[in-house]
Amino acid sequence: MNAPAVLLINTSAGPVQVTTPVPRETWWMVARTDAATNVTQTPAWLDCVCATGPFRDASRLYEFESGGRLVLPLVTRRRRPPSLTAQESWPGGWGVGGPVSSGGVGPREARAVFDDLARLPALRVGVRLRPEDSEVWAGAVPAGFQEDRHTVHVLDLEGGFGEVWERRFHRSVRRGVRRAERSDVDVEVNRTGRLVPEFYELFEQSIVRWAARQHEPLALARWRRKRAFPREQLEAVADLLGESCAIWMARRAGEPAAAIVVLRHGQHAKFWHAAMNRDLAHPVRANHLLHRLAVDDACAAGCLRYDMGGSRQGASLAAFKEGFGADLFVSPRYYRERLPVSAVDRGLRTAVKRVIRFEEG
Repeated sequence: MNAPAVLLINTSAGPVQVTTPVPRETWWMVARTDAATNVTQTPAWLDCVCATGPFRDASRLYEFESGGRLVLPLVTRRRRPPSLTAQESWPGGWGVGGPVSSGGVGPREARAVFDDLARLPALRVGVRLRPEDSEVWAGAVPAGFQEDRHTVHVLDLEGGFGEVWERRFHRSVRRGVRRAERSDVDVEVNRTGRLVPEFYELFEQSIVRWAARQHEPLALARWRRKRAFPREQLEAVADLLGESCAIWMARRAGEPAAAIVVLRHGQHAKFWHAAMNRDLAHPVRANHLLHRLAVDDACAAGCLRYDMGGSRQGASLAAFKEGFGADLFVSPRYYRERLPVSAVDRGLRTAVKRVIRFEEG
């Protein structure tokens, strides 16, 4: 690995020292001082991204005159000139990146980071923010950056599981959990990666159901879903995160019925992926039980938030998450491009959806 480059740049917040890529020990130190740090903002997540894609570390450390320090996770593609590639936090499918900081970072410093990103020679620069940061950074976005509006559902775990069960889970969810507990459902949790093959088989079964629901040709659905979430991605995350990656598996008569992947770092747990055999799982509300157990586990570990991820407003998945008491938050992505590649990509996707009469799930 090459030694980090250290630059001194002039910004609207005054001179700022930038180090890239960020030394690991510094990144971990800053992450530990930022209580809002998610697992997807750690060096371990960077390793997962680079292990399963053609990416390399392009993270940037900003040190301000005020004494504040900020780490911005970034990757870029290997073996491509900067003008023909993107620098993103993170690439599609890898979730929230965005800055972690050790105090002293406000709108002025946020604008300084945007000043730096605007100068990068990359074809595209994109940053997906966690909900906690959206207000500060929204006020600092300069001209030339565009916004993709994303949302996430987050369940507040303050008060512990008893409080969550009684006051945040809706009655319908509690009924679903009790139904599952009375049924022939057995649940196993594993943090070694041993359940990856079974989870992915269940995921492949789910693709068939998703394709039928969305009026999508099965071959296209398989290509699209497995490209967005290849088995190698789950294997890498399970291997590199170790005990921070839990796979919860519900079985009926020994057959996998439903499974979820939950990641954890500090005070934050994150529901990452799910799969199920609907014929086995839905009648006994196996997914209700899996999330109940994962939330209880997160509370026992001292977590204060259970991130249930994004879903389209009004969709059945959004209603499912809201049944657990999860609230909707904005998690914007800001990007700038030297050529309108995102607009072209959206146009092509929209045209294909029209041709196949795709229906959003």
